[in-house]
Amino acid sequence: MSVAETTGVQREGEIDRGEKRVAPLELFFDLVFVFALTQVTELMSEHPTWEGLGQGLLVMTALWWAWGAYAWLTNYIAAEEGLERLLMFGVMGAMLIAALAVPRAFGDDALLFAVAYAVARWLHIFIFAEANDDIDTGQAIVRLARTALPAPLLLIAAGLVDDGGARAVIWVVALAIDLAGPFVFGVRGFRVSAGHFAERFGLIVIIALGESIVAIGAGVSSDLDVGIIVGAALGLVVSCALWWAYFDVWALITETRFRRARGLSRILIARDVYSYLHLLMIAGVVLIALGIKKTIGDVDEPLKVAPAVALFGGIALYYAGHIGVRWRMTHTLFRGRLVALLATVALIPVATEIDALLALGLAAAVTSGVILYEALRYAEDRHRIRADAR
Repeated sequence: MSVAETTGVQREGEIDRGEKRVAPLELFFDLVFVFALTQVTELMSEHPTWEGLGQGLLVMTALWWAWGAYAWLTNYIAAEEGLERLLMFGVMGAMLIAALAVPRAFGDDALLFAVAYAVARWLHIFIFAEANDDIDTGQAIVRLARTALPAPLLLIAAGLVDDGGARAVIWVVALAIDLAGPFVFGVRGFRVSAGHFAERFGLIVIIALGESIVAIGAGVSSDLDVGIIVGAALGLVVSCALWWAYFDVWALITETRFRRARGLSRILIARDVYSYLHLLMIAGVVLIALGIKKTIGDVDEPLKVAPAVALFGGIALYYAGHIGVRWRMTHTLFRGRLVALLATVALIPVATEIDALLALGLAAAVTSGVILYEALRYAEDRHRIRADAR
């Protein structure tokens, strides 16, 4: 029996023979990523400056690319069986050490983060090659290794550099090389189970949104009063609206089109929509978490520039991911969310002049307004799509 038959994945020219499900080990593995996201928010919270935001986004991008690599891996192999299970536990250990080092990934723990991260990335290539028995996929793994192996080496080199500016430049180069790999060398030869892939990435969106809720509690640094309670409620409204924007019908439509694609077309959707464009959404949610945390921490004062950019720029980045996915899938614009994106960008300077609580109220108004508009404007389509999905 072939790998495709046992895992329900599809390669070019084949049709699905089964449906691979997300395994408990994959969810267990994601717990380390949850902690890592929390640490990224902590990094930016401790350094709420342009430099801090940039460092946080660089670290988050590296972590995302590592997580996404294992999403592709577990989509293809049964990682919870035999030797692969033990190797996955080893990867969790490496990622945990990297996560612990995140708050000082550009400081005293730069080398520790880079080495632990490199181990996790290189184990990915090893597990992929060790568990694979297909020539085409083997060639795809070799192409992937052209960037996945040297990029972490550059991060190790950055950890040995004392100059902060040079370290940041090396990080940017390393991540650019790593992220360019699937685009430059292609993904032909890999196999993709659409249902498993969509579920896996949907679950990670929930995890990221959960971080925005955790940020509400993390931002409370004094006794509860009316301002903090209202701020917590508004933060929850933002999180709920972002969840609705993704899961109500948008994810269903995207997954349906993904399932209908065949061969290389499906694999390219997996790369473009899920590996690349979902990065914008996750980055947006992490920034929003920072903005909410800073708002709850001082509801009666205006937000400083960096937290204001994080809150409203994060929402804009989240919608940018949705707009990008729709354009990639249908070559049409997501007009309502494009308007919301432009509105949130315009609100960044406003947020630095008004109380943080009012700024969070504006964020809640924009995000919930998108939901209200789409629910009324596309009511019949919404009911039909959800009924079809059931």
